[in-house]
Amino acid sequence: MAALLRSARLLKFSPSGLLQITSTKRNGPPLTRLYSGAVGGPRTGVCVRQTRPASGNVSSRVWPYAVGCVRSYAVATEQKDEASIAVRSKQAQQFDWALAKLDNSVRRTGRITKTLLLRIFHDICRTGYPSGNQALLLLRSCGSLLSEMRQKERTELAHHVWQKLQELGAQYDVSHYNALLKVYLQNEFKFSPTDFLAKMEAANVQTNRVTYQRLIAAYCQNGDIEGASAILGFMKGKDLPITEAVFNSLVTGHARAGDIDSAKNVLSVMAGAGIEPGPETYVSLLNAYAERGDMESLKKTLETVENSDCSLMDRDIMQVIFTLAKAGHQQHIPEMVERLRHERGYVPDAMNLCLSLITEGLEDTAFQVMKTFPTLQSDSFNSESPNLGNFFLRHCVNMDTAVEKIGHYCKELQESNLHAAPLSFTLSCSLEAKKTGMSIELMKLLKEQGFPIRPHYFWPLFTYLVKDNNTAGVVELVKVMQELDVSPDVETLSNYILPVFNNLEAARQALKTAGVSLESEGFLTSEVRSLAVRNLAEFYTQLSAPSFPSLELGMFRGSLILGFRKSSDVESMVKITELLFKDERFSQSSSKPAEATSFFLYSLIDSMSEGEVQEQEDKLRKFFNQLQTQNITISGNIYRGIRNLLESYHVPELIKDVIVLVDPKDRVSNSSVSDVSRVNGSEEKLLALEKKLAELKAENQPLGSVFKQTIQALCAEENLQRALELKQQYEQEMTAACYATLINLCCRHDNVEEALNLKREMNRKDSSLALDASKYIAMVKLLSKNDRVEEAIDILKEMKEKDVVLNDMHVTMLFHMLNAIVAKGGAPAIQQLQDTIFTLGLAKPSANLCSPLVTSYLDRKDLSGALDAAIECQKRYKHLPRIHDILVGLVEKGDTELLQKAMDFVSQERGEMTMLYDLFFAFLQTGRYREARKIIETPGLRARPGRLQWYAEKCIFSNQMESLEQMVDMTAKLFECDRDEMYSYLLRLCKETNNWQKAEAAWTKMQEENAIPRERTLRLLSDILKSNGQEVPFELPETWYEQAATKQQVKPATAPTTADNRPEYQARLLALCKRGKAKEACVMLQDSDKKDVVFGPALYDHLIRALLAEGSIENAMVVKDIAASRVPSFQLSDIATSLLIVTQSKKGQVKDALENLKSMLQADHVPSQLAITRLVQALGTQGDVAGIEEVESLIKVLGTNLSLSSMVFINNKVLAHIKNSNMESAVELLEEVYTSPANKNLSMSFVFRKVLENGNDKALDKLSAMAERLANHFACYRPASDLFLQLLDMDKVEDAKFMLARCNALAEQKEALVSYLSQKAQSPGQLGKIQSLLSLVPDFAEKEVLYPYLMKCHALDKDLSAAKALHEEMQKEGIAVDELSLKRLAGLYRDAGEQAPFPEPPESFKFYADKLRQRAAEAQTTAE
Repeated sequence: MAALLRSARLLKFSPSGLLQITSTKRNGPPLTRLYSGAVGGPRTGVCVRQTRPASGNVSSRVWPYAVGCVRSYAVATEQKDEASIAVRSKQAQQFDWALAKLDNSVRRTGRITKTLLLRIFHDICRTGYPSGNQALLLLRSCGSLLSEMRQKERTELAHHVWQKLQELGAQYDVSHYNALLKVYLQNEFKFSPTDFLAKMEAANVQTNRVTYQRLIAAYCQNGDIEGASAILGFMKGKDLPITEAVFNSLVTGHARAGDIDSAKNVLSVMAGAGIEPGPETYVSLLNAYAERGDMESLKKTLETVENSDCSLMDRDIMQVIFTLAKAGHQQHIPEMVERLRHERGYVPDAMNLCLSLITEGLEDTAFQVMKTFPTLQSDSFNSESPNLGNFFLRHCVNMDTAVEKIGHYCKELQESNLHAAPLSFTLSCSLEAKKTGMSIELMKLLKEQGFPIRPHYFWPLFTYLVKDNNTAGVVELVKVMQELDVSPDVETLSNYILPVFNNLEAARQALKTAGVSLESEGFLTSEVRSLAVRNLAEFYTQLSAPSFPSLELGMFRGSLILGFRKSSDVESMVKITELLFKDERFSQSSSKPAEATSFFLYSLIDSMSEGEVQEQEDKLRKFFNQLQTQNITISGNIYRGIRNLLESYHVPELIKDVIVLVDPKDRVSNSSVSDVSRVNGSEEKLLALEKKLAELKAENQPLGSVFKQTIQALCAEENLQRALELKQQYEQEMTAACYATLINLCCRHDNVEEALNLKREMNRKDSSLALDASKYIAMVKLLSKNDRVEEAIDILKEMKEKDVVLNDMHVTMLFHMLNAIVAKGGAPAIQQLQDTIFTLGLAKPSANLCSPLVTSYLDRKDLSGALDAAIECQKRYKHLPRIHDILVGLVEKGDTELLQKAMDFVSQERGEMTMLYDLFFAFLQTGRYREARKIIETPGLRARPGRLQWYAEKCIFSNQMESLEQMVDMTAKLFECDRDEMYSYLLRLCKETNNWQKAEAAWTKMQEENAIPRERTLRLLSDILKSNGQEVPFELPETWYEQAATKQQVKPATAPTTADNRPEYQARLLALCKRGKAKEACVMLQDSDKKDVVFGPALYDHLIRALLAEGSIENAMVVKDIAASRVPSFQLSDIATSLLIVTQSKKGQVKDALENLKSMLQADHVPSQLAITRLVQALGTQGDVAGIEEVESLIKVLGTNLSLSSMVFINNKVLAHIKNSNMESAVELLEEVYTSPANKNLSMSFVFRKVLENGNDKALDKLSAMAERLANHFACYRPASDLFLQLLDMDKVEDAKFMLARCNALAEQKEALVSYLSQKAQSPGQLGKIQSLLSLVPDFAEKEVLYPYLMKCHALDKDLSAAKALHEEMQKEGIAVDELSLKRLAGLYRDAGEQAPFPEPPESFKFYADKLRQRAAEAQTTAE
C-alpha cells in the first residue's frame, strides 16, 4: 500500500468517476459481500466533525463511559498458579481503575487533565509490562479530550507514550496504529501517510478499513485529493465499504483544495450511492463554508438541514463557531451563537468550546460564548454567590493571558452579576499555578479596587522559595508585601520567612532591611516558634528571662511539641515543662498553668505516631520520670487519655511511668476485669414417633414434645389423613405450632374446609394465637383460588390485627399468590386483594405486586384495560407495571390514540426522558427501527445505563440479534453512553449464537467509534474468533504466564545474527513466553546473547517472570545475570521480585526470600500480598517464629495497606510453634488473641486444616481442648466452629459429631454454618458435605435460605431428578421458590431436552442474583 502511494497518483478526483459505487448503503456494505458483518453504522468512522479543527478541540468526545461498577475479570484456564492469579488480578484492576478515573473526569467535565493522564501513565509504567488495552487507553486520551493542552503538546505526549510503552514491551496491533492516526487527526498533526504505512508494514501489522478511512481523512485534512483518491481506489479494489465517514472527509478535502463546488457535489454522489447524508456530512460542509467566511452558503445549507430528515445539535453549531473564530471571521460569530438552542448538555459542550478557543488564543470569542450560559449555571453548588466563569478564568491564567485582558473580563463578569469575586478567584488560580509575576499584578489590581490583601495570599509563593532555600527570593517577596502595605503575620513569619534563614540574627537583619517591624507581638511569637523547633536550651533561656513578656501557651504549643519530638535534650524538655507548669505568664486565659501543661503533655503523645512512640520509648520514660521528681502532676482525665493512646500504640510499659504523675487526689486504677460468660446448652430433641407417643400416654407422661414431632413427621410425609386422625385422638395436646403445621398441609392439599375448621379451632382455644406469615399467605392463596375472596380478605385483615410482619420472601409469596389468580381471569379478585394488601399496609406497593392485575388484562388482549390499570397503579401507588409490554402491544396493534395517551401519561408522571426510553424500546421490540432512531437522537437525551442494560439482557435472553444490533448502532452518539459496555452485550449474544462474522464486524465498528475495549470485551471477542478458527486481529491482553487457548506450535527459528533483527527476536521471545514455553525462550535468549544482541530491560524482566511462574528459578537467575551484564542499571520489577519471593518460598529457600523482601522494602518498592503470605507460610512450615515476627515488623512500617489479615502472621506463628513441639506457646498465643473481645470472629481454619492434613493428633488434642475452653468459658465460638467445619470438610463426620455433643452451642452458630453452606454451594460435588452438616445440625438455617443453596448444588451437579424432587418438596411445604432457583431448574430441564412445567424467569442470572443480594442487604439494614 505504501509503495502504491509512492509510485502512483491517480487523476484529480471527480464526483462522477471514482465514487460511482453501487449497492453501497449508509448502514452497511454491499449485500453480495461475504464479510456481511462489517457494517458501518450511522455516524461512524472518521467523520469530519472529529478531524477538523473544531472537532479536534470541541465535541469529539467519543468515550466509553463506565457504568461505575467494579467489574471482575476471570480467565478460564485448566490450572492456574496462585502467583499468576494475583498478578493477573492486579493488572486487570489497574486498567479498570485507570478507565474509571478517566471516565469520571470526562463525565464531570467533558475532558481530561494532563496531570491525571500523566499520573495514570506513570503508574502503568512503574508496575512493569503494560497490556495492550492499557496502551490503547493512554493513546486515545492524547487527542481532543486534552482540550486544555495545545495540539502540538498533545501530539508530543502521544509520541512519548508510544515510545515508552514500546520500550516496556507493549505489543502494538492495528487498533493502536488506528488510535495514533485518530490522535494525529484530532491534533491536526502533519505527517506522511506513506511513512506511516511503511512503519506498519515493517512492524508486520495489517491495515484494515479503519486505517484507510483515517488515512483518507489525513490527506483531506491537508487538501490532498490525489492522495485520498489513491487510497479510495485501493479500498474499492479490495471491496471495502465506502461509508459516510469517507464522504465526510472528501467534503473537507475538496474544500481545502479550493474546489468548493466539488465539495458540495459530494452530497449528490452520496445520494446516488444510496447513502443518506447525516449531520456529520452537513457539519463538514458548514465548516468548509465557515473557513471561507461564506455566510450566504452557510445559511442556505442550514436551511437545507432544517428541511431534511436530520437535525443539528448545539455541539454541531459549536464546531462551526470554532472554525469561524480560527479562520478569523469573528464578525459572523454572534449570528451563529444566536442559533444555539441550549439543549440538555449544552453547558459542558460550551465549556469545552471555550477552553479550546482560549488554548488557540481566541479569548474574546470564548468570553462571548461563555456569556450565553444559563444565568443560574454555577461552577459550584453554592447558588447564593454566583461564580459563572471559574473555568474560563483558570484557563486564561494557565495560558498566560495578559493581566489587563483578564482584568477586563473580571470587571464585566462582576458588573453583569455573573460572578461575585472574579478577581479574587483569578488570583487564587494564579497562586495555585505558582505564577509569581501574574499574582503580584493581580494583587495590585485588587488593591486598586479597594479589596484588602491578606498575608496568606503570599503563602503559595513563599512555599517553593522556602523549598529551594531561596533567601533572596523570600526577601524580595517580603518587600512586595511591604509595597502593598501587608505586614507578615505570625503564621507567615513562622512557617514561610524565618525557616529560610540560618539563624535568627540574619533573619532580623534581612527583615529590618525589608522594612518589617521587629517590635510587634507577631514577630515575637514567630521568633519563639522558630526557636522552639531549633534549640530547646536557647528557647528555655529566652522564656525564663524575667523580661520576657506574657505569651499564651497556645500561641506556640504546636512548635514546642515539634521541638520536643525532634530533640533528645530531655533536661531542657523537663525545665520547659516545669516553667509552663508554674509560671502564669503562659496561661492568660481562664485555665490554670497546671491544666494547660497537662493538656500539653497529652497533645505531645497524641501528635506522635505509633512508630515514633515506640522508637522514643526510653526518652519518654526518662522525661516522665524527671517530671515526677519536679512534682509535676496531671489530672485523672488527662491520664486516661494518655493511657488510651499508649495502649493503642502497643506501648503499655509506659503507662506505669505516666500513672505516677496523676494528682494523688485523682488517682485511678489501671486494672481491668474480664467478663466471663457462660453458655447455655440446647435441650436434647426427642425422636420417638407414634409408638413412643402411645407408651407415654399409657404411662400418663407428658406428650407435648413427642406429639408435636409426630405431627411434623406426618406432615413431612404428606399424610394428611393420618395427621387429622391423630389430631382427633389427641385433641387436648394440639398447640399453635401443631395447628399451623396442619393448616399448611391442608393448603398444600387444596383442602379448604379442613383448613378453615382448623383455623376456627385454633382461634377458639386462644384468639390471640397467630400463624406465621407464610402460612397466612398460603391460606389466602387457597381461598382466592377457590373463589372465596371475601374470606381471603378476612385473613389479610387478621394478619394486620395480629401485627404479622412480612419480609421480602413473604412479599414474593404475595406476588405468586396474586399471579396464581391470573389464569382464572380474575381481575376483580386481584384488584380487591391488591387494594386490601396495600390499604392495610401489609406490604409496600411495588411494580412487581401491581403487575398481576395488568397481566390479567394483557392475557385477554385487553390493552385498554391494561393501560387503565397501569395508570391507576401509578396514580395510587407511584408504580407503572408492565408498561413496556403494554406499549409493545399498542405499537403492534397500531392504536395511535391509546399510544399517545400512554406516552402523555408517562411523560407527565415520570418525565420526558423516561417516556422516550419506553417508546424507544417499544419501537425496537416491534422492529420499527426508523422510529426508534428518531427517538434516541432526540437532542439532549442522555444514556441511562440501567435501562440500556435491561433491554440488552432481554435481547440476549430472547436471542434477538437484530434488535440488539440496532440498539448498539443507534446509541453511538448518545451522550454518556458506555460504548464498550454496549458492544460487550452484542459480543455476548454473538458468543451464544456462535456468530463470528457479527463479532468481527463489531470489532471494526468499535475502532471506527474510537471506543476503548476493556479486557473482558477483548477476551470475549478472542474466544469467539478462536473457537471458529479465525485469526485474532489484536494483541490479547493476557498475562505472560497463561496458557494460550490455541494449540498452535511455534516452530524454532534460526536466531538472528545482527542487532537489526532485534524486533523479530523480541516478538518471538514474547510469543514463546505467552505460550508457556519460557524455557525454550531462555535458550533462544542465551543464543542471541552470544551474538551480542541486546534487548531492553522490559523483555528481560518479562522472561524472568515467565520462568518464575513455571518454577524455573535457576533459568530465571541466568536471565537476570545476562540482563545485569547487558543493562548496567537493570533491576527486577515489583512483580518479578514478588514472584521470586513466591518461588523461593515454595522451594523452601526462605532465607533468600526474606533477603529479597528486605531489599525490596529498602528500595521503597511494595511487594504483593501473595509474596508476603507465601513467605510467612514457608517460615511457619520451617518453625521460624523469629522470621515471621521480622516480616510482620517490616510490613507494619511499610505505610501501605496490603489488606493482609493479622491472622496470616498469628496462624503461621502457631504452626511454627507446633513444628517446634512448643504447644504451650501456640495455645497461649491463640488464647491471647481470642480472649480479646475485638478478635472473637477471626478465623484459625488454616491452622486446623494443616494440623489435620499432617495427622498431628497431639496438636489436634491440645487445640481442640483450647477451642472448647474458649467456647465454654469465654463465649468465643469461632475456634470451635472452625474445627467443627474442618472436620466435616475432611469427611471426619463422627469426630465432628462427638465435638458437637461436647459443645452443643456450635449448633447455634448460624452465621458460620450458613457461611460454610454458601462456600460449599460454589463448587460441584459438595452436596454430600452439606448433607453431613444437615444430619448433625438439621435446623441451622431456615428452609427459605437452605433450599436455594441446595438447588444451586443440584444445578452444578447437573442432577435434574434431585432438583425436581427439591422443587416438589418446596411446593408441598408452601415455600416460595425464588426466581434464581427457578431459572437454574429451568436450565436443567432445557439441558435434558424437557419442557419446564413453569414459565422460565425472563431476566439473566446476574439480574436475579443482584436482586437477592439487594433484598438480603435491605433485610440486614432493617434488622440493624
